[in-house]
Amino acid sequence: MKAQMASPGFTHVYAALVAVINTKMPEIGELLLKRLIMQFRRAYKRNDKLVTIACCKFVAHLVNQHVCHEIIALQLLTLLLENPTDDSVEVAVDFIKECGAILTELSPAGMHGIFERFRGILHEGELDKRVQYIIEGLFAVRKSGWKDYPAVAPELDLVDLDDQITHELSLDDSHDLESGLNVFKFDAEYEENEKAYLDIKKEILGEEQGGEEGEEGEDDEEDTEEKKKEEVKEEQEKMEIQDKTDAQIIHLRRTIYLIIMSSLDFQECAHKLLKLEDLKGKEVELCNMLIECCSQERTYLKFYGLLAQRFCELDQIYQEKFDETFALHYATIHRFETNRLRNIAKMFGHILYTDALDWSVLSYIRLNEEDTTSSSRIFIKILFRELSELMGLAKLKERLEDPFMAEYFKDLFPRDHPKHTRFLLTSLPLLV
Repeated sequence: MKAQMASPGFTHVYAALVAVINTKMPEIGELLLKRLIMQFRRAYKRNDKLVTIACCKFVAHLVNQHVCHEIIALQLLTLLLENPTDDSVEVAVDFIKECGAILTELSPAGMHGIFERFRGILHEGELDKRVQYIIEGLFAVRKSGWKDYPAVAPELDLVDLDDQITHELSLDDSHDLESGLNVFKFDAEYEENEKAYLDIKKEILGEEQGGEEGEEGEDDEEDTEEKKKEEVKEEQEKMEIQDKTDAQIIHLRRTIYLIIMSSLDFQECAHKLLKLEDLKGKEVELCNMLIECCSQERTYLKFYGLLAQRFCELDQIYQEKFDETFALHYATIHRFETNRLRNIAKMFGHILYTDALDWSVLSYIRLNEEDTTSSSRIFIKILFRELSELMGLAKLKERLEDPFMAEYFKDLFPRDHPKHTRFLLTSLPLLV
């Protein structure tokens, strides 16, 4: 349990080990499950999210390995969703992703009830937007048939279903944790018990009792084991370590944020950012951080527009990256609150006004009823109001009527269908 708590990413491996031991010594599997239940209950009462998530993950994989009965999983989900909060719903979603495939198979009626509760929580709309998106993602995972969340990996399917012993415990009952087993006690029959344990160990691990022949071949086995260890060491030395935790990117984002927050003006900030050695090849992270910091401000600060303008004018690559970020943020603009949306629109309005960014980015906007939402229309309105204030209506009209840019504005001012054109005409007063 301590090892699993320290590295939850290997929970499926620990659960597979417990499943193997449970077939030979079911008392250990039952005791582990009792202690997990009590640890979960204590963490849940203390609102300790990290411990709660770790316990839920272990229980989920024990359900997958048929060590734990599915009734505990359903009780746990019912408890988490009884009085839903942002944290409890997030824990429930993580839990059901781990064991949803096996629960769908073992208890389809129970799963139907749980997802109906999720649907009710989603319709109430009382939780944070982020949690609502997490619930929507869970429905998408269920629709895909738990494709990315299999119950048991093939290499960890070590026990036949007929050999497995499933423990039926309740989440509400008080369980004897047998704490006395944690304390050392003198064993007068140590040697006899140790021999008995070695026999059980060989049976679990599948080792053969070789007798005299096995004793004669021990030296050869030791030599082969040493050779294997040396080969493994050589392979590890040759192997390149790849960091997939994104630790470097997180460190870079933190550094960029601290520089932005500690700078007095945009010129000082740009000077400090250009000195970063880690920035080469990761220019998109700078663009994303500028937009993110700008969106988090209470009101739009011209500091961010001037900073983005300076980087676009310094290097062509920043224009390309801001082009990509514009497309990405416009595609996901419905996820932003109105204040964040306004700040982003004004920042891009400043970059376009100064011609630091090519106006071809407006080709990503398709102004029609099907391809826009209320959020995207607000974004377009604020963007064009900012441009009209900075440029003036005459210059803005002249720019939009530029024949060389007409190709990029054809979806912004659609003429392909009368329905789209009528929608445009009703929207034009909002743009200015």
